[in-house]
Amino acid sequence: MTQPTPVRRERIYLAAALAAAERSWHVFPLRPSDKRPALHGESACPGLGDCATGHRKWEDRATTDPDRIRRAWTDRPFNVGLATGPSGLVVVDLDVPKPNGSTGTPSGVTTFKALCERAGQAVPATYRTRTASGGHHLYFTAPAGVRLGNTAGTLAPLVDTRAWGGYVVAAGSTTSSGPYEVADPAPVTPLPGWLLSQLQPARPTPIRPLVAPVVSGSRAGRTALERECTRVVTAPEKQGNNTLNRSAFKVGRFVAWGDLARHEVEAAFQGAGEARGLTAAECRATIRSALDSSIRTARRRETA
Repeated sequence: MTQPTPVRRERIYLAAALAAAERSWHVFPLRPSDKRPALHGESACPGLGDCATGHRKWEDRATTDPDRIRRAWTDRPFNVGLATGPSGLVVVDLDVPKPNGSTGTPSGVTTFKALCERAGQAVPATYRTRTASGGHHLYFTAPAGVRLGNTAGTLAPLVDTRAWGGYVVAAGSTTSSGPYEVADPAPVTPLPGWLLSQLQPARPTPIRPLVAPVVSGSRAGRTALERECTRVVTAPEKQGNNTLNRSAFKVGRFVAWGDLARHEVEAAFQGAGEARGLTAAECRATIRSALDSSIRTARRRETA
C-alpha cells in the first residue's frame, strides 16, 4: 500500500483542524505523531506575536481562525489538539487499562456503563471518537455559567473528563499507537444534569464514626481489612467510590485464600462506604464487583 507523501499528510491534518474550527472548536498544533503540544514553553518564549504582552499557553493560543490554522499547518504534519474549555466542551475520556496493569481490570467504557446503570440512566448518545489506544471520547456541550475543570477517576475508574485547563486529540490525528477516528458522528449533546451534579464541587460530606464489625480469620487478613476500611472512611471528597473499589479489590485475595469470610468482608466495607457518605446501593455494587474481580484473578499465596 502506498504511503501518503509528507505534503499529503499535512493536508489531512490541516483538513481535520479546519473541520474542528468550523464547529467553533479551538485548535492548536500537537507534535507530529504525538499528543504533546508543539508550541513553545514559557522558558523559550520569544515574546513575539501572541506572546508580545507575555507568554500565552496553548489554551490561550488555541484558535478557530482559518488563516492562522492554515499558516500553522503549512510546513509540518502536526496533530490537532482541541482546547475543550474555550470550545465550550466537556469531554468524557473512557480509557483502557495499561498493558502491564492487573488482569481483568475493567475498561473505562465498562465502568462508565456501570455508573450510568447505578444512576438509572442510559449511556448518553452524543458525538464520540475512538482514541489511538482503543478508548473513547464522549463530547458534550458545557453548561452555561458553569466553569468545570478536569477530573481523573472522579466519576469512575478509568473515566476522566476534560474541560477548562484540558485538551483532547481531535479526530483525524494519528499517533504512534494509531489513529483518532470518529466512532459516532451524532450531534454533540448538552452535558446531562446527573453528570454535571457529580462533576461540580460538592459540600463536604460529614464522616460518620465507623463501628467496625467483629471479623474472624487470619491476623494478616483482619489487619488488611481494618487498614483498607480506614482508607475508605477517610477518602477525599468524590474519591469515596474509587477508594472503596481499590480497597475491596486488595482485600479480595484474603477471601480467595480462605483467610477471611466473604460475607464479613462485605459487611465491613459496606459500613465503611456508608460512613464515608456513599449510598447503600452504590456500596453493594462496588464491593461485589471488586471482590468478584479480585477473587477471580488472585494469585496463589506462595506467589503473591
